[in-house]
Amino acid sequence: MTVRPRVVIVDGVPMSAMVAEAAEPRAVILAIHGGGTTAIYFDCPGKPSSSLLRTGAAAGFTVVALDRPGYGSSAPYPDAMAAPEQRVDLAYGAVDRIVGERPRGAGLFVMGHSGGCELAMRMAADERGTDLLGMELAGTGRHYHPAARDILKTATRERWPAGIYEMLWHPERLYPPEVLNGATISPSAPSYEDQMVSDWARQTFPAIAPEVRVPVQFSIAEYERVWQTDDSALAEITALFSGSPRFTVNRQPEAGHNISLGHSAAEYHSKVFSFVAQCVAGSADTEADLEAG
Repeated sequence: MTVRPRVVIVDGVPMSAMVAEAAEPRAVILAIHGGGTTAIYFDCPGKPSSSLLRTGAAAGFTVVALDRPGYGSSAPYPDAMAAPEQRVDLAYGAVDRIVGERPRGAGLFVMGHSGGCELAMRMAADERGTDLLGMELAGTGRHYHPAARDILKTATRERWPAGIYEMLWHPERLYPPEVLNGATISPSAPSYEDQMVSDWARQTFPAIAPEVRVPVQFSIAEYERVWQTDDSALAEITALFSGSPRFTVNRQPEAGHNISLGHSAAEYHSKVFSFVAQCVAGSADTEADLEAG
């Protein structure tokens, strides 16, 4: 499958993305990367079988991996994305312009990883979010892992403290060498991200989660070292998504925090595609019920 770079203009801001199109898509998947990387996160270097973009298109989905506002071509426009509402508008606008008049299948499904979960959840909680098919979240949580909490206290955009590499990339056996050499790392991050990360677990996550009204799959890597993933933490997260008609947990074996770049990425992506297909089927059933009514 071919992956093409795209740049579109949204409210005067150039928004970049990587796109893999299916001829007759079952749906469109918008994939939103986390901090310190770009859309390349979803096209694993040297491992096409681990690429969400390539395997998604092969499975019948058009996949748009967006450079999150402040990354890629939008980086020189910090004032246009300082507020969360601006970032949501940029993301929705980018999808509309990238897909254009081409087929969208049953509609749009949003997928977020790590810091990208903030934008994904804000999109779902927005009034436009009621039209989404569903949402996939991975690499996030409500409480930091105790070891991660101490490490992140001293982290800045300019300096990664000792221990952060191990937190994000261990055990190393889970990842191919192509990604351990830093091929997916972004050289810079947007200024708004400092406050976004600071507020996420304590304020933003618990405030937004109840506003999500679409099916959610919450994926947890076996070796997640950033977030608490025990049963009590998961029970709290599940309870927060009180407005979601369906909340599903996927525990992914042999995976670390960067779940889409490891050796188990293909298996993980297959589970995502399966969940999207279930959301498509559920959307069709709802439309049928409305027509019958």
